[in-house]
Amino acid sequence: MSAAGPARIFDEELPRVLSASQKRRVRSFILSTAVLIVLAGFYGALERLGWILPHGTTLAGIHGPLMICGLFGTLISLERAAALGSIWSYAAPALSVLGSLVLIAGAPVEVAAAAYVMAAFLLAGGSLFITVQQPALFTGTLLFGALAWLAGNVLWLMGYSVPEISGWWVSFLILTIAGERLELSRIVAPQRRGEALFLFAVSLLAAGAQNELTSENGAILFGSALIMLAAWLLRHDIASLNIRRTGQTRFMAVCMMAGYAWLAIVGALLIADPTSNGFAYDAILHGLLVGFVLSMVFGHALIILPAVVGIRIRYSAALYGPLMLLHASMALRFVSDLTEWTSGRKVSGIVTLLALAGLAGILSLTSRQSPRRLSGSKAQTTQGDVVDAPGLEPR
Repeated sequence: MSAAGPARIFDEELPRVLSASQKRRVRSFILSTAVLIVLAGFYGALERLGWILPHGTTLAGIHGPLMICGLFGTLISLERAAALGSIWSYAAPALSVLGSLVLIAGAPVEVAAAAYVMAAFLLAGGSLFITVQQPALFTGTLLFGALAWLAGNVLWLMGYSVPEISGWWVSFLILTIAGERLELSRIVAPQRRGEALFLFAVSLLAAGAQNELTSENGAILFGSALIMLAAWLLRHDIASLNIRRTGQTRFMAVCMMAGYAWLAIVGALLIADPTSNGFAYDAILHGLLVGFVLSMVFGHALIILPAVVGIRIRYSAALYGPLMLLHASMALRFVSDLTEWTSGRKVSGIVTLLALAGLAGILSLTSRQSPRRLSGSKAQTTQGDVVDAPGLEPR
């Protein structure tokens, strides 16, 4: 994921009032707190899968908000803030962390929802400014993603249940990833007809989210949008070219392609079983969140960590091991959900955790502290080329 292009606009328009050391301290605090959120979220996930854990029931009930708003909302906001650098941009991930902490502490849901609403509002505000200054398909998509998060959070604050707003929350992640893939794939930019098809798919996604994933109409609309987006991204993403290369470039492309496959599979299930509930609903959500989103995280980790954490990552072919574990765990969970195989569901959660632990272990072994912040003159993209960060144009 990259915010280098939008960052240039803020560098020109807004003062960077935080020093490098201040930004490092803020990022370190937010990331260390995010680790607590992740642990709480996974603890609750294991309880939901059937593992009996001390005090697990409470965390199981807030697992969804913690993972989507607390983890992904914080990381996306922090990534954007690391590129923008101004004080207000760090308020979004800070508010997201605050909402998660009060949720874990047992405060009323409305308190956490209000914090998430403010975080999403700030993210959407920054995205709107970027889109006005640099109108493009990818900036507009990032804006739509932030607005989807804001819509879901507002509805949650109003008292809607998580299943009723889940379409908005997953749309936030899908559109954010799609927008960042579009930014990185601008050398194969779509023609006007292709852009119209993409916008049509986004409109179907919004209509499906509005009508709710648990309703027949909403499920069919959302599923159709997912299939269209998967096909569109397979056609226009630079990953379709990079899959023929080697090393890190090919690994990242494999992560993208595997994620798009899950996008299409979930879309097909939504259309085939539009009144999904119970285990089928679980298969749909986790097909998107684990099969699609986490696959993208695996691929983008090699460029996110240098920008956000300030460490250099060396690619290792060993990364294919955790990636295969991740998708094996998702396949097991998908089949187990559809067949209501309880033991398979329980095992799938452990395998997913092993995949994430494997990724973290390999990255820690292949990383070294960066002597300076890597958002300077050069950044690496999924093309495997070195490009000037401000414009993301290949040399």
